[in-house]
Amino acid sequence: MKRHLPLILLILAVIVVQLLTRWTDTAFYLTPLTMTGYYSLVIVGLCLLMGYAGQISLGHAGFFAIGGYLSAMLTTKDLMPLKETLLLGLCDKLGLLVQGQDMLGVASLQMQPWAACGFAILATIIVAYAIGIPVLKLKGHYLAMATLGFGIIVYRLALAFPLFGEADGISGVPGFPLLPGLAVSGDFNSRVSNYYLAWGMVALVMWLLVNLIHSRVGRALRAIHGAEGATNAMGVDTARYKLNTFVISAVLASIAGIFLTHYNGGIGPSEAGIMKSVRYVAIVAIGGMANLWGALVMGAVLNIMSLRGMFGSYDDAVFGGILIVIMLFAPQGLLGISLSATFKRIFRRGE
Repeated sequence: MKRHLPLILLILAVIVVQLLTRWTDTAFYLTPLTMTGYYSLVIVGLCLLMGYAGQISLGHAGFFAIGGYLSAMLTTKDLMPLKETLLLGLCDKLGLLVQGQDMLGVASLQMQPWAACGFAILATIIVAYAIGIPVLKLKGHYLAMATLGFGIIVYRLALAFPLFGEADGISGVPGFPLLPGLAVSGDFNSRVSNYYLAWGMVALVMWLLVNLIHSRVGRALRAIHGAEGATNAMGVDTARYKLNTFVISAVLASIAGIFLTHYNGGIGPSEAGIMKSVRYVAIVAIGGMANLWGALVMGAVLNIMSLRGMFGSYDDAVFGGILIVIMLFAPQGLLGISLSATFKRIFRRGE
């Protein structure tokens, strides 16, 4: 029961916030809150990778973009010229395609959002394994630089390919129907349902991750973080654990990209930018590397402030500055800070 108490508090907080926006006639806050929920999926997945498996990644915005861009492309671009190919023919027979018309009234062919979501996640898994197998053999700043290179590649591809809209990105992405009367979209009348859907996903993911870190797998991950060499000597397949954790965190980032793209109705190359990845790392550091709930709380607070424009044009500078301060004075995260220990450390440095 104690393990799941924060989860209960999260659910209660989500309900209370929605009721407050209703009573105070500030329902417009639900839009940034919903977006924050999807960004939180990236953050807790990265927290699992960094805080428990001990592997840093500066390319998670790339996985977010892979999910978002692929889902957007498959549900908006005309696939009619590819209809005769084996893959599209099979998708057509399975009912995964939908016919429509473009602005000129010409027949067009797009993929159902559910099918596009499945293809995007599958592509993310393949890319994560392809990147993770060689890259996770590196350590320290070499690993950080390798994942940074991956993020740069995804960002440049998004800018270069007309299929991905280049600098304009992809717009006009349709809603993602989940159940009758329930769809992921930016429709004004569905703001409340989308808010609960986003944070319901966060609650589900947190429940799964909390159970994971308290299982045998979680103990193995903590051992890898603490002493990888000793853990490997004890017979634990550290390479497999690190790789699978990397893939899980990449899939969570991809799912966040898919749902946020359908919610916003589009995606742009800024979502794949390097500063996005740096921001995710900064939020994990602020909340605590091995503190899922700390990362979630700080991620929610900082993302809301950013989405509301509180940092203005200094948004990236603020996150960079916060990361420097946290690394200097509170390496265990803001929520795990000990004021007495911090002041002692500051004064000791000054001696």
